[in-house]
Amino acid sequence: MTATSASNVADVYGAYPRLTDDQIAILRSCGRVRPVLEGEHLVRAGEPSEDFFVVLSGTVAVVEDHGDQEHVVQLHGPHSFLGELGLLEGQTAVLSAVVRTPGEVLAVGSAALRDLLSGEPALGDVILRAYVLRRTMLAGAGTGFRIIGSAFSPDTRRLLEFAARNRLPHRWADLEKDTEAEALLTRLGVTPQETPVVVWHDHRVLRNPSNVELAQAIGLRTGTTTRAVCDLLVVGAGPGGLAAAVYGASEGLSTVVLDAVATGGQAGTSSRIENYLGFPAGISGMELAERAVVQASRFGARISVPAEATGLGQRDGTTMVRLTDGSTVTARNVVVATGARYRRLPAPGVERFEGLGVHYAATLWEARSCRLDPVAVVGGGNSAGQAALFLARESPAVHLLVRSGDLGHSMSRYLIDRIERHPRVHVQLHTEVREVTGEDRVESVVVEDNRTREQQVLPARALFVFIGARPGTSWLADALTLDPRGFIPTGQDVIPLTADIWKPLARAPLALETGLPGVFAVGDVRSGSVKRVASAVGEGAMAVRLAHEHLEEVGPPAIR
Repeated sequence: MTATSASNVADVYGAYPRLTDDQIAILRSCGRVRPVLEGEHLVRAGEPSEDFFVVLSGTVAVVEDHGDQEHVVQLHGPHSFLGELGLLEGQTAVLSAVVRTPGEVLAVGSAALRDLLSGEPALGDVILRAYVLRRTMLAGAGTGFRIIGSAFSPDTRRLLEFAARNRLPHRWADLEKDTEAEALLTRLGVTPQETPVVVWHDHRVLRNPSNVELAQAIGLRTGTTTRAVCDLLVVGAGPGGLAAAVYGASEGLSTVVLDAVATGGQAGTSSRIENYLGFPAGISGMELAERAVVQASRFGARISVPAEATGLGQRDGTTMVRLTDGSTVTARNVVVATGARYRRLPAPGVERFEGLGVHYAATLWEARSCRLDPVAVVGGGNSAGQAALFLARESPAVHLLVRSGDLGHSMSRYLIDRIERHPRVHVQLHTEVREVTGEDRVESVVVEDNRTREQQVLPARALFVFIGARPGTSWLADALTLDPRGFIPTGQDVIPLTADIWKPLARAPLALETGLPGVFAVGDVRSGSVKRVASAVGEGAMAVRLAHEHLEEVGPPAIR
């Protein structure tokens, strides 16, 4: 058994680097060396991994088990290290690691490793970059747990979306098409009526689990929320929310972060962000999110996913956020960073094919279902442009459908230049989608010229939608004053709407403060915000500075 060709190709990009003697010396300072024997399991798939391993001598195989068969994904020799992103985030291992040739390994605890990522930036960057690449490879190879269910089941689509948004390695077996899936269900004693099911390494079966149950099974970030009053509660884990978490926790505030679906927010669904300061070659939304999560966790922020907020209220100088499970989290300061989501396309067939070719994100998880097929992208902003270029890497034709007559209206110039030069991206201005057609998945898109009303049918195996945005404020409708579009006014914009609230405090609301003292809004959810990752990050950092000012009014910070 040998390593896959994908693994060998990935070496070029840094997924399997060899550490230098100096880097190993740094790791020795906080680790321990121990001998290993042939056949010894250093990591078992489906179980949490508590140590980071560097191979000093001998060899270790990373394997995927399929019942009686074993597939070697990568063979590690001296100076290489094991693991992937799940190790840093407390998730259960996706693959097993078995000693092939006796030797020695250096074991470093995961907590010490997280400290090293910040304390030794050069070494940390090598490890984190490799881990992100390995997670991407695992996703592309369909490694990980299995979701077995019908394409027409809403619960199947829910599980697939949750796994994709959380960047979890998985593969889907469609009951209507996959004969092996039916055989596996029979072997596991599962009836079709009990689907969808999640199968973890052929032995653990979850029958139509909720998102919370799936998260608990795989060890996703589901730390229980605190019952005490925390200094800073961040609702929403996009760039703005994660920035608030990093700055809040690093400044000693007890910090809790909640998100209903996944960390990364809308930015996490982007294939590449190329205009973010400090990343001249660009960075994927996934990598940016994962780096921020590791950073926030290292400083002590507690991140809980999934945890959906359903309401907000104030009492005795504190703010309470209610969750869907009936629990509450109480904080002296709350940062609302629930962002905005792309609107649904109002055309026949769109709702029917959501998850079956109609997508609101363009990452590796969505793209793998339509490789080598023509696709369509709807939208004229940066997200649509980034998606079109990403999909054009493998698609023979990407139709970029823009309602207006000018890409420059809402798209950055650097993207426009690249799109105009790309031979496989076909821009159609003044074009709107009128229908999505197909039998069991998207097969074509009917579009119309909004000037001439002439229609045409475009062959497309997928439709990616990036139009407009609706703010994530439905849970706040009875608690905060919103603007006519549903976004949250802040600072001076709040005064005419909530003047009576501020008179007893003898002050005006702070720059990012909402209609309630100590409740701040950042990022896309804020009225008048600049829809850019950099601005959201800046507002998240700024909100923490303002939170300190509010803490001076309500009392000293909590002790962690």
